[in-house]
Amino acid sequence: MGLEDEIREIEEEIAETPYNKATEEHIGRLKAKLSKMKDELAEKESGGGGGGGYDVPKHGDATVALVGFPSVGKSTLLNALTNAESEVASYEFTTLEVVPGMLKHRKVDIQLLDVPGLIEGASGGRGRGREVMSVLRSADLLLFLVDVFEPEGYAKLRGELHSNGIRMDSSPPDVRIRKRDRGGIDVRTTDDVSLSDGMVENTLREHGIVNAVAVVREDVTVEQLSDAILDNRVYIDSMVAVNKVDLADGSVLERTRETLAEEGVDSAVGVSAEEELGLSTLKNRIFDELDLVRVYLRPQGGEPDYEEPVVLREGATVGDVTEKIHRDIGGSFRYAKLWGDSAKHDGQQVGEDHEFADEDVVTVLTT
Repeated sequence: MGLEDEIREIEEEIAETPYNKATEEHIGRLKAKLSKMKDELAEKESGGGGGGGYDVPKHGDATVALVGFPSVGKSTLLNALTNAESEVASYEFTTLEVVPGMLKHRKVDIQLLDVPGLIEGASGGRGRGREVMSVLRSADLLLFLVDVFEPEGYAKLRGELHSNGIRMDSSPPDVRIRKRDRGGIDVRTTDDVSLSDGMVENTLREHGIVNAVAVVREDVTVEQLSDAILDNRVYIDSMVAVNKVDLADGSVLERTRETLAEEGVDSAVGVSAEEELGLSTLKNRIFDELDLVRVYLRPQGGEPDYEEPVVLREGATVGDVTEKIHRDIGGSFRYAKLWGDSAKHDGQQVGEDHEFADEDVVTVLTT
């Protein structure tokens, strides 16, 4: 029996087994085994070698990858968002072609990547899917483009990415696994963890771990626990745009809304890439989803430079700015003066640990 057949059998057994107190550990064991086998299958179909794939040169302040099935309109959308006149290069990797464009919006440079359209089975390598997945795994945000007449495609796309270890719109589970040479398995959990110690131990053993300290600090599923054990998942935010809305009537739009709502999407952006409708809203949503912070530099005794902000991720500190603009500051940093929403008053004196709000103004003083 091949690996795919074994996976199918386990999936069928899980689906047919009623979940209750008597069966939960058995189901948990099956899910752990299933996770491990799917990972083995993905590795086998990619030719081994621990991931492979291709690197696309990153430019700008953030990278957004366009995800969709063939002919959904990704190329048209890329040109509409980045202006068709802008210089567009192509990076070719055997049969994989990634076309980048630069979206300049709210003083931020956002690199958009148009990757080849995915087909079903892409996570297993069909249609050079593994190479496409390697590009998606490196993005800061995934923009799913869905055809208004085929909204079911969204769930299929997410499924392909999930099978490739891409976890969307979630954070890594608060689980720490420390392997050791002896001593068996020691499970430590907080009060809110519903998995039993036995299920945690069984999951570890299913993954070939027999000596370890496992610390679980939040309520997780067996799959999330397996993700933490495998430690090869990536966690990326995503958003959805629905294309060709100009061609759809009210009933089609309502059906699309309901289909996406069933998948947890209640704020998709309707666009027409061909007619360039809804692009302003889409640009603003892309910016908001990236959680970027723009910081304006103000030289001592001078005026702020409002044209070229330093762009950082939400949660960035004064220390991050000094690292980005003056790597040689080191021990010469004295303090910074701050203006903006994160300051208690104009010109507040702050240290390197102070977190910025968007569009703060800062002066860095050194010895």
